[in-house]
Amino acid sequence: MAKLTKKQKEAVSKIEKNKLYSLKDASALIKEVASAKFDESVDIAVRLGVDPRKANQMVRGVVTLPHGTGKDVRVLALVTPDKEAEAKEAGADYVGLDEYLQKIKDGWTDVDVIITMPAVMGKLGPLGRILGPRGLMPNPKTGTVTMEVGKAVQEVKAGKIDFKVDKTGIVHAGIGKVSFDADKIQENAYEIIQTLIKLKPTAAKGTYIKSIHISSTMSPAIALDPKAV
Repeated sequence: MAKLTKKQKEAVSKIEKNKLYSLKDASALIKEVASAKFDESVDIAVRLGVDPRKANQMVRGVVTLPHGTGKDVRVLALVTPDKEAEAKEAGADYVGLDEYLQKIKDGWTDVDVIITMPAVMGKLGPLGRILGPRGLMPNPKTGTVTMEVGKAVQEVKAGKIDFKVDKTGIVHAGIGKVSFDADKIQENAYEIIQTLIKLKPTAAKGTYIKSIHISSTMSPAIALDPKAV
């Protein structure tokens, strides 16, 4: 195991071992323990009492964080010519169709979100092996396959994110930056936790929210008390 640096040891010392923090206290503490010279991202990890291998226990959804992610989200709008102006006005970083499909085929994936239209999905199918593993494949369930292209672009730019439980039963998501006020980190985290609670599968038995941790890019994780959220 790698040795901890002086700053890392200092950060660990501020987090009480085996203590479960309230969301409010953890949101304030995450700002204290962050020590990097850059603006670290704040992430949340929620362990759910589900079996993701079973289709009726898959948890997937979207949430609009009240204060955004703090990240400049790069959006590619793959649209027909009649929708290009709408996508550009809404703030899409890249707008077009065939030229970008070719770029993706050649290996280009330098974007965070792809928004497209139902009529275009047929052309995207063969690119699934490139886009799928990177989490870039548009999906009607997350609002990234729609005729309301402008609205979809605006929502993503404003802080709309999609999440999906992984094979170990954990949902990971970025909820801001350490430069955010503590109350903004708290409100963003609260929003995604409440969304997860609403998405509880009826087939899930026993404890649904098993554990919650928040951490920044370079800091140790802080355990939250699920009952104090």
